[in-house]
Amino acid sequence: MPTLQLRNYIDGRWVDSSTGETFDNIDPATGELIASVAKSSTADVDRAIEAARRALDGWRLFPAPKRGEILYRAGEIMLRRKDDLAREMTREMGKVLKETRGDVQEAIDTAFYMAGEGRRLDGHTVPSELPNKFAMAVRVPLGVVGMITPWNFPMAIPSWKIFPAIISGNTCVIKPAEDTPLSTLNLVRALMDAGLPPGVVNIVNGHGPEAGAPLLEHPDVRAISFTGSSDVGRTIGQTAARHFKPCSLEMGGKNAIIILNDANVDLAIDGALWGGFGTTGQRCTAASRVIVQKGVYNQFTDKFVSRAKAMKVGAGIDEQNDMGPQINQQQIETTQKYIEIGKNEGAKLLAGGNRITSGGLGDGYFWEPTIFGDAHGKMQVAQEEIFGPVVSLIPTDSLEQAVEISNGVAYGLSSAVYTRDVNRAFKAIRDLQTGITYINAPTIGAEVHLPFGGTKATGNGHREGGIGAIDFYTQWKAIYVDYSDRLQRAQIDTGE
Repeated sequence: MPTLQLRNYIDGRWVDSSTGETFDNIDPATGELIASVAKSSTADVDRAIEAARRALDGWRLFPAPKRGEILYRAGEIMLRRKDDLAREMTREMGKVLKETRGDVQEAIDTAFYMAGEGRRLDGHTVPSELPNKFAMAVRVPLGVVGMITPWNFPMAIPSWKIFPAIISGNTCVIKPAEDTPLSTLNLVRALMDAGLPPGVVNIVNGHGPEAGAPLLEHPDVRAISFTGSSDVGRTIGQTAARHFKPCSLEMGGKNAIIILNDANVDLAIDGALWGGFGTTGQRCTAASRVIVQKGVYNQFTDKFVSRAKAMKVGAGIDEQNDMGPQINQQQIETTQKYIEIGKNEGAKLLAGGNRITSGGLGDGYFWEPTIFGDAHGKMQVAQEEIFGPVVSLIPTDSLEQAVEISNGVAYGLSSAVYTRDVNRAFKAIRDLQTGITYINAPTIGAEVHLPFGGTKATGNGHREGGIGAIDFYTQWKAIYVDYSDRLQRAQIDTGE
């Protein structure tokens, strides 16, 4: 069977890179070649930006409710294709099918939600301080937006960026993660089939220096949206600032679940397993720290370790498996590094800690669900984002101490508290320094109609999802209509 060819999508056409170069898209469970992918250069990025610039006037003037109808059709198309899209995502990203179905569903939900925004896109009217004068503010698009997306949610996160951008009247150039281009192409293909005009969304595949950096520097790109590591995000933010470009950064996390003595321990174990080992720990919202009050620490630890050791690890395409592979060799090496760090710091290795090569898994990037016990909040494994299936258990005396430990990291994305005490739950909601807090649920599970994002090194204040996304992809324009038929001067004529 011939190798699948994944090309760039520019101005409504699938095209090879200008250099003819390609790179491989690999199945992380088997090491098999999935596709050959166009490796873009600056020239390809320039072509995509030019196509988006040409399409901008026609698209921004296209009625927003009609833009919404295209998005709604795209959602219906993805709904019909859901199982096929999930299977292709599992093959290129590795996570188990129940998770890739959820990833596709999130893109579907975002399409339906943002389609509705085509009939809202609300501004506001206010009374003027002068007679016979009308005052209002409306949203207008930014222009051409550059987008750089990660590999762990290769349809959901691009949908969080593309759909609110285009419903607001912007045009886009997106660079998908090099590990997972197929899923982003499938997302855009649904938009094509729904009737999206050429040039409104363009894809340039490739690596950061050749395909990502030119997006930041190009004068016709008016805003940047990035999801990825804090180190890369810092560089992107600095570059965007030099060019006065609005920049939305969604970056790392070191999230904590707090379990108090009065918690439903079995429910907390379910949440910690899903939070720590869902997506093989490769989530910015992963619960890589579990802070447990000492009254239930031993009980929780024993059950949690037993459940983790019983998890089935293997190819995500097999629905009997609980956890799939890591994305690539680099992530395996990062996980290995932190296992050694944790041991040297004195944390107790209670489960896992090894790459899995037996049982026919030797060609993939599989790692055991790993648990460190008796950790403390200042250890590296409790401070730094690992992005692998590694959870550190930290005993604590009180809610106040647990909140202090939770807040004592550079990040501030998500947090969770398990308790039956409503008073303590609301104290935690008030005091946890994160953009998201869950009560009696793990740190993962965003809903598309609420803002998603974090504080400190997790982000720069912008939000994805819900009205927060519309806020980023639009700017305010104030409008004054004076029908007095005479010169009126605001702040000067107020005494009349």
